[in-house]
Amino acid sequence: MSLLVVGLSHRSAPVSVLERASLSADAQLKLLQDTVAAEPAAEAAVLATCNRIELYADVDKFHAGVAELSTLLAQHSGVGLEELTPYLYVHYEDRAVHHLFSVACGLDSMVVGEGQILGQLKDSLAKAQELHTAGRLMNDLFQQGLRVGKRAHSETGIDRAGQSLVTFGLEQLAAGGDVQRWARGKRALVIGAGSMSSLAAATLARAGVAEIVVANRTFDRAERLAQILTEDEGTDVPARAVPMESVPAELTRADVAVSCTGATGLVLTGAAIATAVEGRTGTPAAFDQETPSVRALPPTTLGTEDGCPVDLSAVQQQPGFSVMGEAAVAGMDAATLEQHAAWVDNATVDRRTATRRTPEADAELIAALASTVATLGRIPERRRPEPVAAPVRPEPVLFLLDLAMPRDVDAAAHRLAGVRLVDIESLAEASADAPMAADVDQVRRIVSDEVAAFGAAQRAAHITPTVVALRTMAADVVAGEIARLEGRLPGLDDKHRAEITQTVKRVVDKLLHAPTVRVKQLAAEPGGAGYADALRTLFDLDQEAVAAVSRAEDSTEQNAENRGPA
Repeated sequence: MSLLVVGLSHRSAPVSVLERASLSADAQLKLLQDTVAAEPAAEAAVLATCNRIELYADVDKFHAGVAELSTLLAQHSGVGLEELTPYLYVHYEDRAVHHLFSVACGLDSMVVGEGQILGQLKDSLAKAQELHTAGRLMNDLFQQGLRVGKRAHSETGIDRAGQSLVTFGLEQLAAGGDVQRWARGKRALVIGAGSMSSLAAATLARAGVAEIVVANRTFDRAERLAQILTEDEGTDVPARAVPMESVPAELTRADVAVSCTGATGLVLTGAAIATAVEGRTGTPAAFDQETPSVRALPPTTLGTEDGCPVDLSAVQQQPGFSVMGEAAVAGMDAATLEQHAAWVDNATVDRRTATRRTPEADAELIAALASTVATLGRIPERRRPEPVAAPVRPEPVLFLLDLAMPRDVDAAAHRLAGVRLVDIESLAEASADAPMAADVDQVRRIVSDEVAAFGAAQRAAHITPTVVALRTMAADVVAGEIARLEGRLPGLDDKHRAEITQTVKRVVDKLLHAPTVRVKQLAAEPGGAGYADALRTLFDLDQEAVAAVSRAEDSTEQNAENRGPA
């Protein structure tokens, strides 16, 4: 097994880079085809979600594989290789298996423990199978990843550690409050009819919104989702479908809008959102200033020095002025700076002497600081900006949840008064400090055990064709010797011939049993890949015979796996 994964996610790259590197459905298909067409890769699969883009491949050379996969990712994402490289991560062999299993369990998700990733893994495997880019390794890896993820959710409380991205996003819109209480009675607009949008619509329906409007570029899909919501026996929320052209008008009526489409441009611009807010409030919507107001620092007394050409007492009164570091001379013209520098060099005041400290003075200062810390529990700051009250924003009248990558909603909406926008970037910030349940440790142990078992199974499977070829060769030897015996003893009756044949087969089986069982055990251990080569060398096995067994097994497994992932 030479499994290699190259990718980037919310853990390695800023959302702005992920947004630009996102792959459309067509780009994913082309990436798969180009990967298996490349020299180092034999099979491949792509896992692309709203917060990760990963390319898995079975390669025969590590360095060539990393270079090729990185280049292909850059080409198909449209982000230059030099720009993309700092954000890429690489996992190889057992570490790659560990990564996928962790992803399957939700340990690497933005919201730890979310279960949507299992469906995304299943879709990725189905896509690779459909394009015939998934061979034995990809099928085994993703099938086992799905089983590991299901085991983690059934045997632990990982579900309590997190929730779906939709639920987490709605909690952020509700400012940490109860989602059902916040959503009750609100009118909702859902833009998009894919899996994430459908989940958002169902979640809002269960939360008790008053109405759900579904907009999608393909109107039939919007109608289908609205019908499903209307017929859901668990809710009594009315739902209707509208074309995408009606989104601006519906946004004016909506209290909350969730958008998750595959659009490459903005679905909701800042101007459209401002118009919707104005339509709801009757007053023009205003954007907050992009730059924060300058905070006035308290005056600091500076000792004046005779002959200094710069009036420090005047400079320090400027708003935002700091006497620390390079900011002390900020705004001075070149002539003044040159004059001040000349004065410092030639001044009668020897600054080196004035600032020189003795060991006794240092010891006295340290003792005083230690005494202060013991009394107050901290070292007091000598200068502290006076608190400046943040401008009070009005209560939001429009709540926006953007789950798309690239983004559907203009980020400028963050600065729009009367709007609360939660997008992938703000979700990443909010989830960074989210507490993790104790069950996460148990899931990590499950992942470690499953990685070890998967590696052992792959290594054992690697030697199986050699063992089969050895037993086939032994059977051929037995058949040849029995035929030779019949030529020497033509009068041998059927009963004795059968007994002799059975005896010879038992002898051969007993001689081969212990070595073949032991070699499988040794091959399953780390570093056991060389036992297959040793077996072929010792018994002078034909390499083509071993390859023929492998091809036969792959063909049988492929027919079974083409029925679809578990």
